[in-house]
Order: sequence, then structure tokens, then C-alpha cells
Amino acid sequence: MKAVRQTTLREQAVISGIGVHSGLPVTLTLNPADANTGIVFTRTDADGRDREVRADYRSVTATELATVLGDASGVLCSTAEHILAALRGLGVDNVVIELDGPEVPIGDGSSAPFVDAIDQAGIVNLSAPRRYIEVLKPVRVARGEAFGELRPYEHGLRVEIEIDFDTPLIGHQIFDTDVTPETFRRDLSRARTFGFMKDVSALWSAGKALGASFENTLVLSENRVLNSEGLRYADEFVRHKALDAVGDLALAGAPLLGAYRSVRGGHQLNHSVLVALMSDPTAWRLVEAPMAAPRRVRGHADVATGHLAPAYGPDVS
Repeated sequence: MKAVRQTTLREQAVISGIGVHSGLPVTLTLNPADANTGIVFTRTDADGRDREVRADYRSVTATELATVLGDASGVLCSTAEHILAALRGLGVDNVVIELDGPEVPIGDGSSAPFVDAIDQAGIVNLSAPRRYIEVLKPVRVARGEAFGELRPYEHGLRVEIEIDFDTPLIGHQIFDTDVTPETFRRDLSRARTFGFMKDVSALWSAGKALGASFENTLVLSENRVLNSEGLRYADEFVRHKALDAVGDLALAGAPLLGAYRSVRGGHQLNHSVLVALMSDPTAWRLVEAPMAAPRRVRGHADVATGHLAPAYGPDVS
């Protein structure tokens, strides 16, 4: 089932914390927005005031340890993936995200704090029909033993993630799901970012992970998880990679109708596959949800079971 109408927040929501890489305090404010606004990041601090950037694959400036968005003036927002995952996972189409610093607050390292904030604000339907990006044919990017691919899938967004780490604490893990508000909340939203204690010194020397701690990162030694809480899911590592993929794929600019498979991937591969899709005008089309005869389904927004109709060709921005 596909939502018929676009959505936004009922009211404003505010989340404060620190950036996991910068270590700097930051406040993020989610603001309701009109139909067809999409997801827009804007800076309110003196260093970035009057700058804004759309959550779009063309705005990505770096993908090494996080997804970084910017423009010709430089970086505007780092570590955007967890808030993007929460918005796309819960089905929020239009929002203006204000930041008073260069990085989204890390919270507990998952999307759960953003889900809580969105729930508190509430989600409302708008009058405009929702638009989807429909994958028409498989698109694949391979890099050594890693590869990612998008293929047609008419039921919404599906993620199929596979990782393989040379440590018995992680090893080979596979996770797949259709991404709905229910599955995102239950199966993905609480999965935390993770890292290895042996890499900390090198990251600090590079000016990275300056805000990382046991409160916001799942930390591994050679033979155990160091966080007193332990794992939230037995396969939390691959679930977090799936969460990251949902956030990175949100940069398509509209919800995807497609299945995404990633093997040994990460932010860079996610972005590369999305770029490959959008660069091929025969691989996708923009379709519009039918507004006629919606019916109410308990626990869901208004939905319709009819086929989606083409809206615009892929050459229209």
C-alpha cells in the first residue's frame, strides 16, 4: 500500500545534542512545510546563516564516515543520514530542518530520538498527491567485493543489506525488510552506529569522532561489546547499515518504489547507486499517487490501492 497524499509535521519539534564528529553542541529544529517543499536543511548560526540546501543526491559533498551535504560555499550539514532515515521511514515528505551548527546531533547514535520528536510533533496529510520515484530497471554499482543495486519493486521501498566483518563480534549478517513506518520503528530505528576502540586514536588525530562516547556509539574491543547496555538487537550492526541506507536513499528527493540490495556497502556505495539510477533516464520515472477513492486503514495515512500514474519524465527536475 502506498500513501496517497503528501505529509508534513503538525507542529515544530526541537532536538539538542552534540555532533559525533565535531563534538560541538547543536540544536536541530524540525518545522512544518508546504507541499512540494521536500526536505530542506538551513543553517541559522552566524557561520552559516542564510544558507540552505535540499536533501538531494546532488548536494552530497562527502561520504567517508557520514553523509555530508553542502553547496558551492562548502559543507552545510554533516551526518544527515539518521534524521533523513527517520523522516523517510515514518513517511514525512515536507520539512524545513534548521541547524545552529555544522552537524546533526547524534543523539544515542540511532534514529530513535528523531522518531520520538516526530511522534511528539505529529504527522498530518496535505492536499497534494504524493510523488514517488519508480525504479524501472536494475541499476548496479560494484567496487571490489562490494556492490549495491536498485531493482524494480512495486510495493514501496525494500532494503536487503549484507555485511561481513572479520571479527566474531559481527561476522556475516543479513537483514531485509519492506520499509514501512511500522517496520522502521520496530526493526531499524533503535540500531546504533558502531566503531572499534582500536580506531579511536586515528580518528581523533584526523579530527573525527570528537563527540563519540558510549552514550552515542556502539563500541567494540577485540572480543566484546564495551557498552554496558549491550546490543539492542542480536544483529544490530547490519540493522544500522540498513538504517543508514534508508537515510541515504532519501536523497533521491521522493520516496522510492524499488528494492535496494547492498553487500559490504556503506554511505559511499549507497550514494553511488543512487547517482547511477538518477543519471540513467531510462531507469526511473516520477509517478503520482491517485487521489480518487482513498480509504482509511487503521494505523495508516489515507491509502489507495490503484496504480500510480506517471507524473513527469525523468528529465524534469
